[in-house]
Amino acid sequence: MPRLFALLLLLSFALAHPAAAQTQPIPTPAPPALGAESYILMDFHSGRVLVDEQSDLRRDPASLTKVMTAFVTFSELKAGNMTLDEQVRVSERAWRAPGSRMFIEVGDRVSVENLLRGMIIQSGNDASVALAEHIAGTEATFAELMNQYARELGMADTHYTNAAGLPDPEHYSTAADTARLVQALIERFPDYYDYYSQRAFTWNDIEQFNRNRMLWQDETVDGVKTGYTETAGYCLATSADRDGMRLISVVMGADNPGARVEQSKALLNYGYRFFETHRLYAAGEAIETPRIWKGQADNLPVGVTQDLFVTIPARAYDRLDARLALDGQIEAPVDAGEPVGRLAVTIGDETVTEQDIVALETIAEGGIISRVIDELLLWLE
Repeated sequence: MPRLFALLLLLSFALAHPAAAQTQPIPTPAPPALGAESYILMDFHSGRVLVDEQSDLRRDPASLTKVMTAFVTFSELKAGNMTLDEQVRVSERAWRAPGSRMFIEVGDRVSVENLLRGMIIQSGNDASVALAEHIAGTEATFAELMNQYARELGMADTHYTNAAGLPDPEHYSTAADTARLVQALIERFPDYYDYYSQRAFTWNDIEQFNRNRMLWQDETVDGVKTGYTETAGYCLATSADRDGMRLISVVMGADNPGARVEQSKALLNYGYRFFETHRLYAAGEAIETPRIWKGQADNLPVGVTQDLFVTIPARAYDRLDARLALDGQIEAPVDAGEPVGRLAVTIGDETVTEQDIVALETIAEGGIISRVIDELLLWLE
């Protein structure tokens, strides 16, 4: 039975995209060698890492920290715990925050939305501390929230001690963890992600421009954040969307501001030139409808719980094989969401992805007569 359904799925997958067989694959060269200490290039939808150079090396993240500060703030907004127009009183501690500033004043009442703009566009450390204190009471408590979210996202090599990214021996992250964070932020908070594409913001009669120069040099770039300290070097997390394919690059430890921009460009151009991303199956789409025995229905629609994307070498789509192997005969009762098999997508001998296949509907046990008949049919097989 598993072999039969594997063959049916392979045929339906190929026939659904007949035009793919008209192209020739593009050879995939080695990725560019950059001068940064660590970097990564990842596809947003599939999560596939396309370039990796010491991406798990723990480093000072500098103002890349503020991506997590925004993530926590967006989480509070989405949960309804505060609003964008909610007023935040600026403490002396926030006002005294060293480094880049939004130029808020002690005692000012500033909306959450303006503090977000001041933190994201102007990289204001004062805005970061003001948000942290408003949400958690103290910046130290807010840092614990940041670490809780980091653990939830699987950021195993990240630990925060402050909201702004000021240097501290116990404050560190990696290029890989930052890419995961950016991916989660864009996925969970699309309505708030637009702040990262805004090029300028004025507060206290001082106009400051977004430090992410990629926004001016590549029209497909719509975020996300720069960072710099002496120990971190020049850092840049970037995301771009070209024709529905979104890539995330993170560069840490570049030598100068220009280098982090050129290195980010090189990563993105490599990814878009030599790879492509496809959605193979939508969440809830019936990939197959295998026989179910002893139930109130004869067939069970099965599929994936989330959209299934794959990132593959350019023009290699026609070489994809998709095979479904069921976990033996399926017998009722079956609950929606219950795993019933595995889907393997391959190119030649390379496994592109493997996913659980689940029941898309709940099928209750059938009546006694239908169960007896199915038992006999199973015995005859």
